[in-house]
Amino acid sequence: MSVASDRATGEELAESLLEGVVNEPMRAATKLLGAHGDGYWLRRLTDDQELAAMVDHPLIDFSGRYPTVDWDGVGHLLKTPGSSRGVSRSQAAVLEFAASLVSRCPVQIGRISHAVNDAEFQLLLGAMEEASYGDPR
Repeated sequence: MSVASDRATGEELAESLLEGVVNEPMRAATKLLGAHGDGYWLRRLTDDQELAAMVDHPLIDFSGRYPTVDWDGVGHLLKTPGSSRGVSRSQAAVLEFAASLVSRCPVQIGRISHAVNDAEFQLLLGAMEEASYGDPR
């Protein structure tokens, strides 16, 4: 499956980026981005050339055996002024939280929890648990 497939669900996009990834926090963060907003951030990180230009390279890395999220690039993006322009508070909070799971962005939990709704908060909790203990499946 193509990572940029418009017909893929967010969860399917996340799965396509997880082949070969054994790091539990990276798996959890990628799954979180796939589950939130039907893969809103995974689609943007793949397709948004403006975001890629802010960090001088693509945010989905296709250079290896399998495509992966470039978490260092995401961390750099989050430090770049204007990177959250045009996104909601909850969308920005979810990306920050995902990056924090892989130690690329420190977050204030109180600020994050006030930016998301109850369903999104449950996604964050699930991702944090998976990052700590692995996938419960």
